[in-house]
Amino acid sequence: MSPTVTQEWLCQRIVAGSSLAIIYGDQQGIIRLWNSGAEEMFGWQAREAIGQSMDIIVPEKHRARHWDGYHKVMQSGVTKYGRAALAVPALRKDGSRLSIEFFIVLVRDDEGKIQGCAALLSDVTARWEREKETKAKIAALESRIRELEKAAP
Repeated sequence: MSPTVTQEWLCQRIVAGSSLAIIYGDQQGIIRLWNSGAEEMFGWQAREAIGQSMDIIVPEKHRARHWDGYHKVMQSGVTKYGRAALAVPALRKDGSRLSIEFFIVLVRDDEGKIQGCAALLSDVTARWEREKETKAKIAALESRIRELEKAAP
């Protein structure tokens, strides 16, 4: 590494330039970091999102479950989504929905106390729509097969 390249500089450049959305929420779920990938994915500029509740991207009908899980992770310091992706619906600024998958990174202070968590998110809407379409086609074919079987002598 070049003498002018520090770990901090490198981390800042990676986060800022990532096409993955990277969001950090404090213990209360207030957004404290929102990178350009999050701007692109959700439509909120960093200056609009930082300081807001994560509710700006969580659909209303999923908020109770989201906050229940979030607060449990903040208290326990344990999440299974550090190694396994969680797939959930989310909201864009314009109110449209998207499907996302994300991993969690718990952020601890020097004494090991949880300060919040970062999420690394990707938009999987196109894949989800293809899978939904494929399942519908399979169901239609299975239905047609059952009809043909009933009609067969």
